[in-house]
Amino acid sequence: MHSKCTTRFARSLQDPHVFTLTFELVPIRGARTKEQTKSLALAREAAADGRICAVSITENAGGHPALSPEVLGIEIKNMGIDVIIHVSCKDKNRNQIESQLFAWNRENLHNLLVITGDYPKRGYSGQPKPVFDLDSVQLLDLVGKMNHGLVIGGQREARLPPTHFFKGVAVSLFKRQEAELMMQYYKLHRKVALGADYIITQVGYDARKFHELILYARQNSLSVPILGNVFVPSLAVAEMMCKGLIPGCFVSEEMFSEMQKESRAPDKGKKARLLRAAKLLCVLQGLGYDGAHIGGPGLTFPDLAYVLDEAERLSPSWQELIPEVSFGIKGGFYYYEKDEKTGLNKELPIIADGSKRNRYYGFMLSKWSHSLFFSETGYLYDPMRYLCLAIATTRAEPLFILFEYMVKKIGFDCQNCGDCTLAELAYCCPQSGCAKYLLNGPCGGSNDGWCEVYPGRRKCFYVRIYERLQSIGGAEEMKHGFIPPRNWALTNTSSWINYFAKKDHLGKSS
Repeated sequence: MHSKCTTRFARSLQDPHVFTLTFELVPIRGARTKEQTKSLALAREAAADGRICAVSITENAGGHPALSPEVLGIEIKNMGIDVIIHVSCKDKNRNQIESQLFAWNRENLHNLLVITGDYPKRGYSGQPKPVFDLDSVQLLDLVGKMNHGLVIGGQREARLPPTHFFKGVAVSLFKRQEAELMMQYYKLHRKVALGADYIITQVGYDARKFHELILYARQNSLSVPILGNVFVPSLAVAEMMCKGLIPGCFVSEEMFSEMQKESRAPDKGKKARLLRAAKLLCVLQGLGYDGAHIGGPGLTFPDLAYVLDEAERLSPSWQELIPEVSFGIKGGFYYYEKDEKTGLNKELPIIADGSKRNRYYGFMLSKWSHSLFFSETGYLYDPMRYLCLAIATTRAEPLFILFEYMVKKIGFDCQNCGDCTLAELAYCCPQSGCAKYLLNGPCGGSNDGWCEVYPGRRKCFYVRIYERLQSIGGAEEMKHGFIPPRNWALTNTSSWINYFAKKDHLGKSS
């Protein structure tokens, strides 16, 4: 069930005859800077022009502290144009997020883009503590419950008045490895199941990848409006993206090399960059996207107007423009076979060679052990259940907790959370294995299979999970299910006792 939101942006996206355009603003550090003034001026001109339906405002983009998005959002909304507020998980716990959402609802800031967020960068007096109390799927679930009227527990349950948020999500297409890409798509299934109202792609210039998402969504009944990202990078930003320094964003070496040549022009390549964006905008509309999300550093409204004007002029010949916006990942994985005639994809998924799968014997042993002790059909389930419940609340319980912790610390680098998710995540511990502690799928920041936070040193947590599950042909199970947020009240308790006593997330959901 989707949101009962009646903003102009929501109505536009839900109209199949309209190609919806949004523009992204990135607030910076400081309250009254020239950059903030320029952003407001651009928004005012966009509102007067009328072609841009909504202005999207980031929240601490890149993990850097910045002006809170609702501050500009309220001012821009009063100009007569819709606002999309980014809400991320990196800096706030669940209570603060809920409080913030109530405030935005009161200010009639109903359009959201729900994201995990980049890992926090250096702030006041050093590196800040990353929070990630919720992941983007859990946050989406919270917003959905608020839209239906959040039920407050206690001695007497109460239901709050419903909010009316229109909930967007992101997907990162431009991944080199099969494991990275498929986990992005599987997470998208979970987001749609929890009521995502629209999707925005990450940054890249690869027509075949954009086509891939449209085909995948259609074949898997992910019937949610999709906006393609049309980002106009400066040469410096393009170089960072090419080196993988901006999480989730991709610029190929071929495209960066072309931009370097263009930069020798008197305008330093600006017109060429804007024209490339206009061509991508044409291709997205031709492919059947519901809209486009435009952005880029230092853009003025005349720049934006040029992109829109050129896109309208070039739109009849969009198919001829495909080669000019096809800067793919060399050696990268694509879900579909390539159509050499069009430069896009055939509607045939590439079938993986199962004979090349690795065998993960530790994973298989863990799976067998779990079924023996913790599955209701396991031979040792009843004795294990009796032992755990008998020890609970006795003087022997602390020793039992220590024993469990030592076993799981050696096997899984356990962090003693008391609410174990190993069986749901291929016997990998998210509290120690994922820098963002994500429980329902990866962030968009991995690069060549490496974790965003530890590039070249630690494999992405969800790449590890995919490889383990795919070794037994079971990776598609990650399309389904929902793991609720960690219950911090269970920290340093026995997850085995909590499981049998139905105190953990499995017991509460059963």
